[in-house]
Amino acid sequence: MSATKATGTRQRLSLTWRVIALSSLLLLGLVLLFTWLGHANLMRQFQESREEHTERQMREIRLALQRTEGALQQLASLAAASPRLGPALELRNPGDTQDSLNAQWPTLQLEAGIDEILVFDARGELQAEWGESQADNDRPIQLWVRRVMESEMPLTALRCSTDCRQYAAVPVLVEGQSVGTVILSRSLADVTRQAQQVSDSDVALLVTGPMASDTPNAERHLAAWEGHLVALTRQEESLSLLRTASQQSSIRELLNSPLQLRHRGRDIELSAVRMDEDGDRRSTGYFLMASDITSQIRAINQDTRTLMVVGLGGWLAAEILLLAILLSPMARLRRLAGVLPVLAHGGFAEARAAIPVPRRRLADEIDVLEGTTLELSSQLEALEQEVSARGEQLAERVEELARERDFVGSLLDTSRVFIVTQDRQGRITLVNEYALSVMSVSEETLLGRHFDDVFSVKAMGIADLTAPHQEERTLLTAEGQQHTIAWYHAALPTGNDSATARISVGLDITERKAAEARLTWLAERDVLTELYNRRYFQEALGRALNQGHSGAVLLMDLDQFKDVNELSGHQAGDRLLRKVANTLFQELGHRGVIARLGGDEFALLLDGADPEQAVRVAQQVTHLLESIGFDAGGRRHRISASTGIALFPALGDNPTDLMANADVAMYKAKEDGIQRWHLLSTLENAKDELQERVYWVERVRKALQDDDFELVVQPIVRLEDQDVRHYEVLLRMRDGDGGLVSPGRFIPLAERSGQIVQIDRWVLRRSLQALRQLQEKGVSLAVNLSGQSLHDDGLKQFLADELGTSGADPNYLILEVTETAAVTDFSTARGVLQAMRDLGCRTALDDFGVGFSSFHYLGQLPVDYIKIDGSFIRSLPVSADSRVIVKAIADIAAGFGKQAIAEFVDQEALLPILKSYGISYGQGFHLGHPEPLENIISAEPPTQND
Repeated sequence: MSATKATGTRQRLSLTWRVIALSSLLLLGLVLLFTWLGHANLMRQFQESREEHTERQMREIRLALQRTEGALQQLASLAAASPRLGPALELRNPGDTQDSLNAQWPTLQLEAGIDEILVFDARGELQAEWGESQADNDRPIQLWVRRVMESEMPLTALRCSTDCRQYAAVPVLVEGQSVGTVILSRSLADVTRQAQQVSDSDVALLVTGPMASDTPNAERHLAAWEGHLVALTRQEESLSLLRTASQQSSIRELLNSPLQLRHRGRDIELSAVRMDEDGDRRSTGYFLMASDITSQIRAINQDTRTLMVVGLGGWLAAEILLLAILLSPMARLRRLAGVLPVLAHGGFAEARAAIPVPRRRLADEIDVLEGTTLELSSQLEALEQEVSARGEQLAERVEELARERDFVGSLLDTSRVFIVTQDRQGRITLVNEYALSVMSVSEETLLGRHFDDVFSVKAMGIADLTAPHQEERTLLTAEGQQHTIAWYHAALPTGNDSATARISVGLDITERKAAEARLTWLAERDVLTELYNRRYFQEALGRALNQGHSGAVLLMDLDQFKDVNELSGHQAGDRLLRKVANTLFQELGHRGVIARLGGDEFALLLDGADPEQAVRVAQQVTHLLESIGFDAGGRRHRISASTGIALFPALGDNPTDLMANADVAMYKAKEDGIQRWHLLSTLENAKDELQERVYWVERVRKALQDDDFELVVQPIVRLEDQDVRHYEVLLRMRDGDGGLVSPGRFIPLAERSGQIVQIDRWVLRRSLQALRQLQEKGVSLAVNLSGQSLHDDGLKQFLADELGTSGADPNYLILEVTETAAVTDFSTARGVLQAMRDLGCRTALDDFGVGFSSFHYLGQLPVDYIKIDGSFIRSLPVSADSRVIVKAIADIAAGFGKQAIAEFVDQEALLPILKSYGISYGQGFHLGHPEPLENIISAEPPTQND
């Protein structure tokens, strides 16, 4: 396509004429501006000169008034000084008074322009007068006379009514005394003539006020100004001018500034000067001056036209010069303008042929442009060739990107995670197939929606699209299922910083969250009853105490719960615990935190309760449990509980002390057996109980610190040959007198205060130290572990460290756990016992047989010995039931590969029965009493083999 075709459809205006047009507009604007400024300056100077002229006229008129006033006063003084006038006034002789000035009157009238002479005596009575009377002017003659007579000073005044006159009043003095007054008056004709001479203008004398309308000459009356003309020059022309001016401006405006108007083809300037007036008159006199300013105005207009003509001539010359300068460069630019479209359409050779190679030494911008165009044509030709080659490469790259796109699309659709892209406003732009399948929606319903509207925010906040971050959100599917999605957001560069987007990858963690919630629930709940567990209850109690709350703790222990386990089995006991828990939760769950502490113990935290409310709740618990009917194994069991009540913070400022006090109250309730509840009083008897408990807590602490405990051992005899290679370690406390305190005095309190764990460790450490010597004799020691030690997370490490420190062989150490503790928290007990066996120790289950439900767990507990509870052993000779139970326990223990030990063997008659049941070991006072551990250490080793 040629350049002509490319540009033929558009009407072009040459750049030359654009420059001429724009510069013409600019120059014309400047010419008009300068012309207007010149005219305005001339008018300003003319106005200033006229203002100065007007001020000068005003000063001359006022000066003329002052001069005529002074001259009139001098004439009055000369008249008053007439030699005959004073004596005539003293004698009050009107004839003499008249004669005294008759000779002077013609001179004053003709030469000085005096219109009237009045002579008054000292009383103010008129004695003589000359001239035309002016009584109708309402002059204050008597007032002037009194003022002159009183002050003996001359007085002058200007009065305007039907005309304007000057008055002079002087006293007549005889020997320094005023004997009368002479008053002279004359019109302002002389002043008017002087004003005309000074101003070189037409002058008029205007009187305004009430008297102006009474003038007999209506022709000179000006209604707009409310006045009449007393005198004026060139009456025919001036009167018409003043009538026109009175319609255009007021007297007040004329006083402030002159009025310019056009009258009969002439430019006239009219100004006004106000004359001084007496304060008691309403009429005012003005001098009006009309000046012809036609010549000055014409001169100003002529100067303005001259400026206009000169400006236009300069503009025309400048435009002609500019056109001459631009013709050649613009022709070259037009040639370049015709070449560039050809160059744009690939006519590289044609463009180079149309532009000559610049050869000027002093190149201008157009030369540079021509050279650049030639160079550009060469570069564009080379670039076109390169673009063609790159186009082929781009086609190959596009095909490769298409394959990558298909791969990425397949990857997104097959990934088992949520993949979503968003724009910078948070609107969804892409969703993978997995997300669509989980949400059961189509892609069209999600595209364009806000990410926050689809996936609910759990924690409110503004996310920074440019910074990676993680968060969790919830998703509600179309089927109503709720999912928890863990999202990872990262910036997604788009090549444009202002349009930053982000990619979000989400993982469905609904099942994990459910598992975490379940673990959290298990950490706070009792699995069997679904009530809160001991740990949560103590934490809740600790929070209430830390916050300074008051209230009560109710500790409930079921009575005869062992009977249910023994007679109806452990499963029946579990059902009973669940039924009790449900009843308590339904009836009292709104009152506070209800928890199962373990076994058959329950607790209720009443935050904010007073003693009366706590007692009422305890009574309600008693009635609720008594109303529960429970049948199991064909038996109907009666349910009751003993409830201990401890108030806080009166009976404890920490959970341990408070629970210990509640435990004391619970045992008090068991001892009572009637009302089944006990409120631990804060009176003196309660203090005694507390002091005793505190005393034993302190005694235990001191015994642990000072080694005031002592170990004794009781032999466990092999029934077959009466051999003793096995001792059970028992604990005693030394008192101040050297005696030993039974463990029944301090062990229960140590269990309640939590000190039992430290006692267990003390016993283990001393037992291992002794075992280092006894194991050489083939003697084993059995050490009891309390139920609380089963929850001691550091027990295994402690035992391993002590075994290494003492050098004791763990095979000679037997660790005993009671059946109740093992069954109550079976999983924990099993783990602890297995950990002990992993260290090489042997284990035993103490007090076995209390509940037949233990048989269910016996095969799963990692123990080596079964110690049959002594209550069954004692009654073997007289109770057939006990013989059946003991025989069953022995058979089950043998079936599980465990050795049985009979406790409380206190008579010889028991030995044949135990041997017949296959029980290997016995322990009791008949076989051996407890003795100090040192005795066993110092004794000779046995000679028989184990």
